[in-house]
This record gives sequence, structure tokens and C-alpha cells, in this order.
Amino acid sequence: MHRSMRGWIRFARSSGLSLPQFSVLMQLRHRGSFGMSEIAEKFEITPAAASQLTEKLVQAGYIERIEDPSDRRAKLLRLSKAGEKFVVEGVEERYRWINDLTKRLSAEEQAKISEALTILIKAMENLIL
Repeated sequence: MHRSMRGWIRFARSSGLSLPQFSVLMQLRHRGSFGMSEIAEKFEITPAAASQLTEKLVQAGYIERIEDPSDRRAKLLRLSKAGEKFVVEGVEERYRWINDLTKRLSAEEQAKISEALTILIKAMENLIL
């Protein structure tokens, strides 16, 4: 996990973004559009800090402001196409190390790991339900 996060942090920093800014992009990718107050709440920061956090992302073209259909006075943020591409690249970078690792394993070892992960996932699903 540490190695995975290190790759992600390195990717974010190499692009000039902070980890919280990259996290905003990830949230938008997984949850769709949401407002500034939701960002402030999610990251436990003030609305002013949320605005500062996202402004660089807007200027870089990674996110865009759109009209909130339920309140024309409010704006929502959503991931732009450039933002989507950037997030995908970040995720690929985060997991690049595991791809390099699996190339060093035999087919039999890969199959054993896959089987073990399947068992773990099923056990986790039972805990969640």
C-alpha cells in the first residue's frame, strides 16, 4: 500500500498538484458532479479553502463548473475530459509497480495469488453484507 501511494503522490506532485487536489479529482471521477460545500465537508475544510483547492484544477482544465439543475444560482463541479484522462494516468501510475511485480512471477504463482485474492474479496463481501 505504501509503495502504491508513493507512486500516486509522485505522479500528483510531478504535475504540480497537491495530494488533496488529486483527491478532489478522484472524488469527482467516482461520485460525479458535486458542489463546493460537499468538497468542504468531505475534506473537512472551510468553503473558502475548498474554493482555493479547486481553483487551480479549474484553471488547469481538469474540472469545470456547471449549472446546478436544482438551483440555477449554484454551481457544480465535474471532471472534464482532460481531468478524466489525467486521473486514469494517475491510477495507472499508482498500480504500475504491481504490474512490474507480476511480470516477475510465474504463471503458477500468479494463479495462486489470483485465487487468494478471490477468496479475500468474497470474505470481505460477506463482512459488508
